[in-house]
Amino acid sequence: MIDNISDEELDALMQALKNRYGLDFTNYEKKSLKRSIVRLMMKHKMSSMLELWARIIKDKEFFEKGIDDLLVNLTELFRNPDAWIVIRDQILDQFKAKPRLNIWHAGCSTGEEVYTMAIVLEEKGMLQKTRAIATDLSSIALKKARAGDYSLIIVEQYLKPFLAFYPNRKLADFFNFNESHATIKSAYKSHVIFERHNLVHDSMLTKHDIIFCRNVMIYFDEKLKIQVLELFYNSLNDGGFLVIGYYDIMPEAGKKMFEVFDVKTRIYKKRKNIKLVR
Repeated sequence: MIDNISDEELDALMQALKNRYGLDFTNYEKKSLKRSIVRLMMKHKMSSMLELWARIIKDKEFFEKGIDDLLVNLTELFRNPDAWIVIRDQILDQFKAKPRLNIWHAGCSTGEEVYTMAIVLEEKGMLQKTRAIATDLSSIALKKARAGDYSLIIVEQYLKPFLAFYPNRKLADFFNFNESHATIKSAYKSHVIFERHNLVHDSMLTKHDIIFCRNVMIYFDEKLKIQVLELFYNSLNDGGFLVIGYYDIMPEAGKKMFEVFDVKTRIYKKRKNIKLVR
């Protein structure tokens, strides 16, 4: 079905979304967008792009709910545990003496990564001095992230293996439970502000020590990747770190802004005194 969507149809739909909702997907990777569109069409049993076009343009509520299918909001608690071990044991120690730690979770989706980091920060005794901003394009994802409410099955599946590194802790230390869901305790969310933010167009006024943007740039073309990496570079304090996803590829132009800190876990450090020329 993906082969039935032409580049012209895709470009026309993306332009319509930009005009109607102010969201610019024109520099997203086309194959990824087409897969997302097919997934959305199949979910709603649509047989043509024209049908999808009409529904998206006329029905704002449908679009707001469907944007999660376009953005592929996939995240997990303690995804890629080895990355969190490096953050815990090698990166956070570099900020021990700093009175305040600023973190930006860019493309935070439904918040699992934000709360994972909060747990790591608490274990290092650094949660109280941390201020975090978690942003996403999807209002629906942000609503779930603010609630911090997750399926009990998911929580147990991803958090229990990580607790092997913390033998004296248990799930109840972090979550309040009911029969089928677990809600993160307020102690792990009081340091974070959730806001809607568009990486393509919006600036970031505050500076940060660590920026997370994991498995987001895989949906961007080369031009947009560089644009977003420049935003991150300008939003990091000197000596700051950028954590990208295992499936993200740092472009050559990005390597001029960021040096490898840990290649396996895709963690980079801001280079000093780089002048960005647009």
